[in-house]
Amino acid sequence: MRINRKTLLGLAVAAVAVPAAIAVIPNASAATLPDLLPLTVTNNSGRTEAVHLYVLGETGGKLGYVNEAGTFTAWSGGANPPVPAPDVSIDGPADGASKTIEVPKGLSGRMYMSFGDKLDFRIAENNGLVQPAPWAGGDANSDILFDWSEFTYNDSGVFLNSSQVDMFAVPHKVSVTGADGRTATTGELKPGGRDAVIDGLKADADFSKLIQTRSDGTVLRVLSPGKGADAGGFDPNYLAGYIDEAWAAYESKDLTVKPFADQPGKVFQGRTSGAVMTFTDSTGAQVATFTKPSTSNVWGCDGNLGAPNDLVVGPIARSLCAALQRTTLGSLSEEPGTDPSTFYRHDPTNDYAKLIHENMIDGKAYAFAFDDVANQESLVHAGDPTSIGITLTPFH
Repeated sequence: MRINRKTLLGLAVAAVAVPAAIAVIPNASAATLPDLLPLTVTNNSGRTEAVHLYVLGETGGKLGYVNEAGTFTAWSGGANPPVPAPDVSIDGPADGASKTIEVPKGLSGRMYMSFGDKLDFRIAENNGLVQPAPWAGGDANSDILFDWSEFTYNDSGVFLNSSQVDMFAVPHKVSVTGADGRTATTGELKPGGRDAVIDGLKADADFSKLIQTRSDGTVLRVLSPGKGADAGGFDPNYLAGYIDEAWAAYESKDLTVKPFADQPGKVFQGRTSGAVMTFTDSTGAQVATFTKPSTSNVWGCDGNLGAPNDLVVGPIARSLCAALQRTTLGSLSEEPGTDPSTFYRHDPTNDYAKLIHENMIDGKAYAFAFDDVANQESLVHAGDPTSIGITLTPFH
């Protein structure tokens, strides 16, 4: 995944959407990129509730928010315990209308959207932001219909993605228009796609536990399996048997990992001995070892699958996590697999990610942290953007 979900002052206090894999590498058009990039939010949801928008992020090492005109203000006045943040919401468009917000260059963050009620944000010590976390007990936002998209706008252009890494809630697509006038769009559900995802998960005894419904019958969201396990409603060892099987598959044969599509000669070979998979490079030198991960490590792509920002261990870890999420590890001799028809075919598998991808028009989604492995992510990019867009699409 291109978003580094760092935490500040504990798990509940997160820096918003700082892409770690996107370096600030000036391109030919960097000098001409506008200081403010228009973000147009269009409401085609079919819903009648008021929409509230929040543009939150980080720039120059400070966390803060942006108003409609694109002015960034750093958070201040944080405390322990965290105190309510000021209301920095922007009135969103009514159904059938649009609203344009300016995004300043140098900002990495999220645009939250909520229907009906406004969101509750808190400011902690050192002015870290406590964001909505409806998988956590007692979260003040648990009965609000909301979601977010993630973005970075810098000298490399703009990167904008929808995200289902934590939850699947509000259907929306993202787009970018470049200087040539062409618009790229992704993240759009098929007609009836939201219902298809929810109904498909309802039919499974395990995954149905991830669905959160308000007292008025509104399906607010589906939690990702990892967040569902954190909330205590999903089997924390759901993938354990499959992980054992996949890990053992390479005791007698090599796993070839080619993590860079543009560097096919960069090859690593892995072999399992007990609980440890050891990788060597083309010279035979040992370059990485991984202890067999837990289900939690797979859902989070962390712990034993932690991916440092380097050119060896991190790329191998990303490939392993994507393969375990897609349940191709063990059946393929080379990872990452690039054929989506081979994904999610094992039982058990990540039905959450499977159904979301199946119900996207272009098949692209960010259903887990490294869903960008093999370019399966719902992300648009332009090095010379003139505008970006987020469209709230029909719920049914």
